[in-house]
Parts: sequence; structure tokens; C-alpha cells
Amino acid sequence: MTDERVKFLRGRIRDVPDFPKEGILFKDITPLLADVEAFRTCIQLMAEKLDGESVSSVIGIESRGFMFGAALADKLGVGFIPVRKPGKLPAATYRAEYDLEYGSDAVEIHQDALAPGDRVVVVDDLIATGGTAKATKDLVHQCGAQVAAFVFVINLLALEGTKKLTPTPIITLLDY
Repeated sequence: MTDERVKFLRGRIRDVPDFPKEGILFKDITPLLADVEAFRTCIQLMAEKLDGESVSSVIGIESRGFMFGAALADKLGVGFIPVRKPGKLPAATYRAEYDLEYGSDAVEIHQDALAPGDRVVVVDDLIATGGTAKATKDLVHQCGAQVAAFVFVINLLALEGTKKLTPTPIITLLDY
């Protein structure tokens, strides 16, 4: 059954060559989001893969992680916490920086978003090099909490981003 559902989801991912620049094959999730059954299937698979995991909340990474993360939080019956680019959150924040191919970037979380000892699931649409996800894990630790698991719709295997996240469990639905 799972293989049929994964095949169904894979059919809702569109390849866009040379976006955002030449030589990149972009994995577009918008067809999956537009198909209510595909989106429901995606969230159901995520929830099933977390079965038995006790978590206090779901963290979504800006911006596409918000869509999947909020829906997953609802499905799990827990709260949703956004991790955002700098300057987007209104209260006191923790900040974690990470390297990009050329330069660096950062993400932030409200300092009061988590309590010490909380266990969370971090969700995003895609893992590539793993920099943003690793920075998010650092933010969770700054709050005194733990990442119980990472969940991604898509894993770009060649970029080996999951290596930055071990030993934390990593759940991916579609590997490319």
C-alpha cells in the first residue's frame, strides 16, 4: 500500500529544468499541493511514519515547511511553531547561522517557543545540503528542547544533506 501511495505522490512532483538557474533540475511541489488527495496522502504518510513518537509540537521551516508542518501538527494533535528568516518574528528570538554556496544565511525561533525537555518534529518540503535543517536543530537546542525526528517530502540524495542531521531520525517520503 505504501509503495502505491509513494508512487502517487511522485506523480505529483513536477521537474522544472534550469530553475532557478541553468543546470538545476527543480523539484516543484505545487502540483502536489494543488491536489487535495495527494496533499492528504502526504500528511497521512508523515503521520504514519511518526507513529508511536511522543512529541510536543511540530516545527515548520520557512516557507514551504509551514504548509506541511501545520497540517502535520493538526493531524498529530500538537501545536505548530514557525522557524523564520531573520527579522520576521516579533518577539525575542534565538538565531542560528548556516553556510550557503556563496555566503551565509540565518533562521530564528521565538525564545519562548519551546520549553526545556520538549521533543519536536522538524518539517520541510525538501532537504538538499541540510544547512537550514541543521540550523533549525541548533535553534531547538538553544531552547533546551530536542528534535525527535526530521520529516521531509523530498530528499536530494546526491547532496547528502541528511549526513548533517545524524544521529537524529530522518524521514523522507521521496528520494531523488
